[in-house]
Amino acid sequence: MKWVGLTGGIATGKSTVAKILRDLGLPVVDADYLSREVTRPGAKGYEEIVKHFGPGVLLEDGEINRARLGEIIFQNEDKRRILEGLLHPLIQERRAQERRNLEHKNCELAFYDVPLLFEKKLESEFDATVLVYSRIEEQKLRLKERDGLSDEQIEARLAAQLPIDEKLKLADYIILNHGNIADLKMNVQSVVKELQN
Repeated sequence: MKWVGLTGGIATGKSTVAKILRDLGLPVVDADYLSREVTRPGAKGYEEIVKHFGPGVLLEDGEINRARLGEIIFQNEDKRRILEGLLHPLIQERRAQERRNLEHKNCELAFYDVPLLFEKKLESEFDATVLVYSRIEEQKLRLKERDGLSDEQIEARLAAQLPIDEKLKLADYIILNHGNIADLKMNVQSVVKELQN
């Protein structure tokens, strides 16, 4: 099975690309989903978050308040590193399980959708890497419109990731996301075709 790391900067359209891949019948394992899975109430990641960040990061129903936790970690580099150190081993274990499941099903091509692929130096775990690329101005506009973030919040989130132009140099394949959805679908199909050869 060809195991492909799919990444992009925040608000580059990675989730849209993952949906297009799924619509093409290709399996996509989502790191964010695995993160939510290991941090649901009762899971080990949940317990670790409450232990290190306190009950102030919980909603009234006991779920993790992701918005509050995000505020904390994007304003404090040390706390972000602590959170990543707690969750990444748990997510890595789940990722390996998902990969084994797909290999058992004899999949020929599968993707792992992971925002911090290059930041966490995960390239060696994949047969290829694909970057969803948008210009920084487009990222900022999407973050403002989609998430209603302030300029300061946008800069903090962008600073937590490797600059998109640096990721561009590291990726094996690039999916450009500058135009409309039809152009994006064509770009995705083109990269899939290359990966299948």
